[in-house]
Amino acid sequence: MRTTRAGLLVDRGRMVAVDAPIEPPHDGDLLVRTRFASICGSDLHIVNHGVETDPQLWAPGYPGHEGVGEVVESRSTAFTPGDRVLVVPPVAQARCFAEWQRVRASSTVRLDGGCPPLAEVLMAQQLGTVVFAARRHPTDVAGRTVAVIGQGSAGMFWAWWLKRAGASQVIVADRSPSRLAAAAHFGADVAVDARVDDLAEVVLDHTAGEGADLVVEAVGRKETLLQSISCCRTGGRLHWFGLPDTHDPVPIDFRGFFRRKLTAFSTHGAQAEPGLTSFRDALEHIRQGDIDVRPLLSHVLPAEEIEEAFRLADTCGDGVLKVSISF
Repeated sequence: MRTTRAGLLVDRGRMVAVDAPIEPPHDGDLLVRTRFASICGSDLHIVNHGVETDPQLWAPGYPGHEGVGEVVESRSTAFTPGDRVLVVPPVAQARCFAEWQRVRASSTVRLDGGCPPLAEVLMAQQLGTVVFAARRHPTDVAGRTVAVIGQGSAGMFWAWWLKRAGASQVIVADRSPSRLAAAAHFGADVAVDARVDDLAEVVLDHTAGEGADLVVEAVGRKETLLQSISCCRTGGRLHWFGLPDTHDPVPIDFRGFFRRKLTAFSTHGAQAEPGLTSFRDALEHIRQGDIDVRPLLSHVLPAEEIEEAFRLADTCGDGVLKVSISF
C-alpha cells in the first residue's frame, strides 16, 4: 500500500504528522504531489474552534485548501502527468496538507508558461478569494476612505485591491506589529495597532468624524465584526469577509447599523466559481508583477512540523506573516 506524509486533525486544536494511505483517484480526479500548502485563517477556526466541521471530514490532509504541486496521475482529459497546478478545493474536499492528494480536476488551475517560484504562486489561492468577493459586491472606492480590519494575507490582499481600485486612504488594523509593518507594502496608508489604539477613533480622526466609506472585516471574530459598524460612515458599506470563529450567534449593534443606513454583505464560494476565473486572474496578477507577495512568505516548515506550524500561525508571534508547509 502506498502511503503519504500528511497532517491529520486528531482533536480540536491538534494537527499531527502521520503516514497515511494514498487515496486513489476516481474519474475526473487528479493525484497531485503537493509541494507547498499554506495555513489559512479559516483553517485555524476549523482546527482550533471546530467551526463548520465534523470528525467525519477529518481525513489526512484536511482542511488544507491552499496548495500547489504537480500532477502525477490524471483521470481527466484536461491534465497530464507533469502539469504543475494550483489546488483550490472546497474545504469539505480539501487535502492540501497531504503530500499526495486526490483532488477534482475542476478544483485545479494549470500553471501554463513561465511562473514565479511555487511558494509565491501558492498565494494566488488567498488572493483569488479576495478578487472573487470584491467582484461579487463591487464598490466604487475611487477617492474614498476604506478600512480593513485584520492584516493576515486576506486583509493585506484586500488593502492592495482597494488601493489599486483608487482608494485615497486605506486604514488597516491588526494586533501584530509584524503584520502592520508589512501592511504599507500592500497599500496601507494608516496602520493601527489594535492592542493600544481604538480603530473607530482613528478612522473618525482621518475622515473628519464621518467614518470610512467601506469597511472590510477580514478576521472573523465577534469583536471585530461588531467593531466594523462603528467604523463606517452613514450610508457606507460593510463587507464581512472573515469566517466567524464560533457557531454561536454574533452580537450586532443593530441600532447603530440602522441609524447609519448601512449596507452589509458577505461572500464565500470562490472554489465553486465556473472556470475558477478569480483564481486565474489572481495568478496573473502575481505572474505579471502587479503584486509582490514575497513579503508575506515569512515561515515555511516541513510537513513533519505541522503541529508547530499551526501553533505559529495561531499565535502570530514576532515576524510571523504567512505560514506554509513544504513537502
